[in-house]
Amino acid sequence: MTDDRHERIRQRAHEIWEQAGRPEGAHMEHWDQATAEIDAAGKPKAKSSKKAAAKAEKPKPKAPAKAKAVKPKAKA
Repeated sequence: MTDDRHERIRQRAHEIWEQAGRPEGAHMEHWDQATAEIDAAGKPKAKSSKKAAAKAEKPKPKAPAKAKAVKPKAKA
């Protein structure tokens, strides 16, 4: 464990402990929670699946409409 990571976990565990009302005997739970938070914050996020979904839903351009033959009107 690097010194910087260890220090960040220690500080976060202390914050969690204080927010919980400084209970005795819960130090490992606080440490584990802090470790999970620090490790999750350090990992790069996966590419957004929203981009893939938007790309998949993007409508394809329509082909030009064929011109309809116009029938001449009968003179009355």
